Amino acid sequence: MKHVTLFSDGSALGNPGPGGYGTILRYGESERELSGGEPHTTNNRMELRGVIEGLKALKEPCSVEIISDSSYVVKGINEWLENWIKRDFKKVKNPDLWNDYIAASAPHHIKATWVRGHNGHPENERCDLLARSIAEQIKEEHNGSNGAH
Repeated sequence: MKHVTLFSDGSALGNPGPGGYGTILRYGESERELSGGEPHTTNNRMELRGVIEGLKALKEPCSVEIISDSSYVVKGINEWLENWIKRDFKKVKNPDLWNDYIAASAPHHIKATWVRGHNGHPENERCDLLARSIAEQIKEEHNGSNGAH
């Protein structure tokens, strides 16, 4: 089974507001960057969306270490998800995305690791830049389309 490292970060301007995610997939010497966003979202949704999209990009079952500065994502995966499933996501935010995560993670062996954000971690900084760039781009497009500046 291939070992892949998935670095991910999310951003939202306004929270809720325009948001983006940035993800780096690394296998050996190979890297692939992914990014995307939504016009009206939250930081936590983008943090989780980055992980989901990274997992969906994998073509075969892998051992995946998810590196994130989001304690929401890391604790959700490592600590909370099992109980959330047992209670059918009652009183849990973002159940749609958590169900997407469950589907995307199913073929893989997952380990989630938290890193301190904005602390010089090169991949986390790159993911943050990707996420913020997308959020800014969406904000500009949205402002341009409705005449607001």
